[in-house]
Amino acid sequence: MPSTTVGTPPESDVSLSHGLKQRHLSMIALGGVIGAGLFIGSGAGIAAAGPSIVLAYALSGLLVMLVMRMLGEMSAAYPSSGSFSAHAERAIGPWAGFTAGWSFWVPLCTAVGLEGIGAAKIVTGWLPGTPAWAWVALFMVVFCGANLAAVKNFGEFEFWFAALKVGAISLFLVLGGLAIAGVLPGTDSPGTSHLTEFLPHGGEGLVVGLLASVFAYGGLETVTIAAAESQDPVKGVASAVRTAMWRIALFYVGSMAVVVTLVPWDAEAVVEKGPYVAALDQLGIPGAGQLMNVVVLVALLSAMNANIYGSSRIAYSLVERGQGPKALGRVSGGVPRTAVLVSCAFGFGCVLLSYWRPDDVFAWLLNMIGAVILVVWTFIAVSQLRLRRRLEREASRPLVVRMWAFPVLTWVALAGMAAIFVLMAREPGTRVQLYSTGAMTAALALGGYAWQRRRAKD
Repeated sequence: MPSTTVGTPPESDVSLSHGLKQRHLSMIALGGVIGAGLFIGSGAGIAAAGPSIVLAYALSGLLVMLVMRMLGEMSAAYPSSGSFSAHAERAIGPWAGFTAGWSFWVPLCTAVGLEGIGAAKIVTGWLPGTPAWAWVALFMVVFCGANLAAVKNFGEFEFWFAALKVGAISLFLVLGGLAIAGVLPGTDSPGTSHLTEFLPHGGEGLVVGLLASVFAYGGLETVTIAAAESQDPVKGVASAVRTAMWRIALFYVGSMAVVVTLVPWDAEAVVEKGPYVAALDQLGIPGAGQLMNVVVLVALLSAMNANIYGSSRIAYSLVERGQGPKALGRVSGGVPRTAVLVSCAFGFGCVLLSYWRPDDVFAWLLNMIGAVILVVWTFIAVSQLRLRRRLEREASRPLVVRMWAFPVLTWVALAGMAAIFVLMAREPGTRVQLYSTGAMTAALALGGYAWQRRRAKD
């Protein structure tokens, strides 16, 4: 975790480049919706919630759409690589920006390691006998090098990764839709035979599915971070936010509906092989398992690349605002290269912990970052609630993106987040995550407040 000893903003006047094109942002926005959590984590949610997983993803998707709309409103008015962290500082105070930024940096870097481990497991399944750590190291070197070179490299990787993910999920939806309609050659329509038990485990199962679906949406914030380095930040943010609704409805809710219609929710293959492989096997698609493994590998590598990028930019923005070690803010060639290296090193350190101390230190780290996304969403909602009137006063032109039905829907979103916190406290499987994340957030908030008071006295 970064030191709370903060430096001053970097002395160099070198700034981040604007090497991302609109096509990059469009695909980052599309691909960011199709993450590893959708392909890997949804199986456990289906096993718990049954067909009601569709409702769970729809409810959490509505919450995410509100959060993205709020974030889009602020990011279009104040484009910044610090995104929600910079907005929290502006709306609430420096301590809030400090807390939101560094609490997000830790899970981003940790996720880099987790995604590397997941990708290595797939490759070692194809090439048994090869060491997993070597594959993780190779992936680290490739994406660290790409992010060190230029931001356009990150954009190109994400463009093609996203194109493959979008193509794969779209093909899955088309094949599944044809099978459900009974017009796919060689398959019979299941009708509604698998949907008779909508809530097989009652409300408790729906709660588990809801919590699983919430965390599958993490990572959508990257597009607002990336927009600050695009040729037209305002247009990029506005376009990404306005299309969020149909993307979430189509890729998440739509694919869950296809899976639970085609495959019995309690089929062992849903958890063991993953829901998408189970559905494709049901359709008799040859080589479905290996095909989906390729897609999952791409999703993991895409997330790894995006998290290296996002963590380095969040760190850079914090240091630029005087809230972190000065060395992390050094920019050369339009890239905060020290921040990229430190973020990669932290991620690889997490990989080593998973081998050396899997049952205590690594488990503690995973629990600590478990609910961070909800903390970040809370900062976004409170920031938007406080900034909206100021935005209207300060803006020389009408807001490009406006939160719907302000302030009613902002309060609805905050109530939804509070409800999820309560549900996490009730569930034994998520209670430890909630308390561990709360302890980390409280420690960062105290450190940020102490720094704010000290700076005010200087």
